[in-house]
Amino acid sequence: MEKSMLSRLNGDKVIWTVVFLLSLISIALIYSSSSSLAYKEKTTNFAFLIKQIQFVFMGLVALYACYKIPLGWYRGLANIALLVSVILLALTPIIGVEINGAKRWINLGFTTFQPTEMAKIAIVLYLARALEVSRLETFKEFLIRIIIPVGVTCVLILIGSVSAALFVGMISLLMLIIAGVKWNYIFKAGGIAGGMLVLIVILHLCGLTLFSRLDTAMSRVTKFTKGVEIEAEMTAEEKQKAADKTYQADMAKVAISSVGIIGKGPGKSTQRYFLPHPYSDYIFTIIIEEYGMAGGIGVILLYLWFLFRCIILVKNCTKVFTALTVAGLGLLITVQATLHILVNVGYLPVTGHTLPLLSLGGTSLVILSCAFGIILSVSRTIDVSSQKKKLAAAGADAPQVEATTVDAKENTEDKEYEIMGPGDQFK
Repeated sequence: MEKSMLSRLNGDKVIWTVVFLLSLISIALIYSSSSSLAYKEKTTNFAFLIKQIQFVFMGLVALYACYKIPLGWYRGLANIALLVSVILLALTPIIGVEINGAKRWINLGFTTFQPTEMAKIAIVLYLARALEVSRLETFKEFLIRIIIPVGVTCVLILIGSVSAALFVGMISLLMLIIAGVKWNYIFKAGGIAGGMLVLIVILHLCGLTLFSRLDTAMSRVTKFTKGVEIEAEMTAEEKQKAADKTYQADMAKVAISSVGIIGKGPGKSTQRYFLPHPYSDYIFTIIIEEYGMAGGIGVILLYLWFLFRCIILVKNCTKVFTALTVAGLGLLITVQATLHILVNVGYLPVTGHTLPLLSLGGTSLVILSCAFGIILSVSRTIDVSSQKKKLAAAGADAPQVEATTVDAKENTEDKEYEIMGPGDQFK
């Protein structure tokens, strides 16, 4: 009997299943939620359905390519990837195109590219590699190897998106904690980051226009925390301007509050006609409106299932780089999903984060697919290595296993870094 597609793939079958389920759900959701965009661009939902299928296909191709790349390559490319990301982030304010009031994209001619998405993956790989090769015995070493590269990246991201810069900083902090870096280093790094942020805000208030997105971020936070108090002191015109700024969040609340356990049914969303970005920033709202609390909880469980499998995978890793890479990318995906969901249900101010693998395709979908692929590459390597050990123990000829899937270099260059867990090297 011919094997199923999943059985032919090495690595964690649960993660493969989550990827395929999210991809299928995404296609159905985009067909439903793209009505307003289709009307605006004078086309049909079917055109966006085809577009999303193409993006999902490209994402799966990128995922499979990253899945097949040997882990040794990721080690070698970690520093280069961050350098390229920094250069692209620096060029974005100069040659980038502005979309929806933010200049975060570079026009490649056939498509637009968002360097911030690439930087998220690059910073995880860089930190995993840096924390593997160095014990960070002095704060000076920590400053040079960790704080400066991460700080420069976050400042460049801050030019186009405050929330994305804070997000990258948070993922970096979580990776440092998981790696077991000394707490006094982390507290000092937090002080430096806080001081830099205060300085940037002061420079912005003094007239520096480089960080223009700070105004948007501060207005969103102010409205979110003190909305009722501020509205009482506003004129009618000021209230209308404030309402315009929170229009997305208000429409999302209307959509979520209008349904119960079941929802209105597939394709029966009404708020998709009023939400400015129901196919990206507010796609979880459409999930709730059409599929109810049951659909929303189902999607959340998929991400939690994925995170749980990443935790299991980290425990099975014997190298610092692979453990921190899986931990960092797993957190990147699930934390981004969490932020998206919390914004949609009204527990956080608007941030603009997409829902991984579900929002309308583009740079984010393809690059996050690469993140899944890298995690599956680690899982595949562990899986194949495990098969070799089992065959060797049974007296079989170990080289008969698919040896090409494991980089030969991977088995020799990292022996000095082999440990019980990612934090042990700093103890």
